[in-house]
Amino acid sequence: MIQRSTHQNMAQFIGAASLIAAFFLTVAAQAATSDWVTSPGGMIRLVAAQPRQDGTIPATLEVKLNAGWKTYWREPGASGIPPQVTIDPASGVVLEKVGFPVPKAFDDGVVRYVGYDKSVAFPLTLKRVQGTGDVNIRASVFLGICEDICIPVQGELTLALKQGDFDNPLDSARIDDAVAALPEAPSKDFAVTASRYDAEKTELHLSVHLPDGADHPELFLAGPSGVSFGKPEISTEGETGLSAAVPVRLSGKDRELKGKPIVVTIRTKGRSMETTLAFD
Repeated sequence: MIQRSTHQNMAQFIGAASLIAAFFLTVAAQAATSDWVTSPGGMIRLVAAQPRQDGTIPATLEVKLNAGWKTYWREPGASGIPPQVTIDPASGVVLEKVGFPVPKAFDDGVVRYVGYDKSVAFPLTLKRVQGTGDVNIRASVFLGICEDICIPVQGELTLALKQGDFDNPLDSARIDDAVAALPEAPSKDFAVTASRYDAEKTELHLSVHLPDGADHPELFLAGPSGVSFGKPEISTEGETGLSAAVPVRLSGKDRELKGKPIVVTIRTKGRSMETTLAFD
């Protein structure tokens, strides 16, 4: 999908982000949704429900892609821009978590990256931390979408949740569907059973128990800034075992993996699981 000039194009387009913004348009939205912000490859918007008793506000960032376009996972690979969401503190709301559906790996023989080739919704866990009455949310969003070139999409999304209003059933269903698409938590029949980091070889070794009938397992990893991963070498062991060796790339001044959280996501035969590992 990406031509050899993608990296050059990425730099050019990031540098010209302000010019790209001139192409953005807004489309009328329903209650509890922001307006759509559009770019040449798709549209983004925010959907939110009424605050719960504990102040939690269920929400999603919806990314609607045009045919042939792609966007990125939390760890995009060799190139790309993962979704970044910043909430204006004046909203009295904080962003506690961004959820990511299981992505796909793309490899054109030149570069490997991880993302989505269909429209996707990222569940957001928002929390009201101050104020009463109506909630006015203002979010700055920055992400990348690609066809033959990669385009940074940046926009300001705003919506108002009026105190006493009922949730729009369609908006609630969108949020529920986005949450349901997230990977499940580890369980007895689907979990990482052992993990080890080989500092000399800079490789991460994992053992995984797969559900019965698992087929063609896929493995994705993401770490904090300064930690990235190469293509996993996966081998299956019997019907329910998987072992993987994953190259680790450490950059910056801190070239240690110790204490850094590593998110492991696995998909196989209609099921997916996600867990976070830390290494001593």
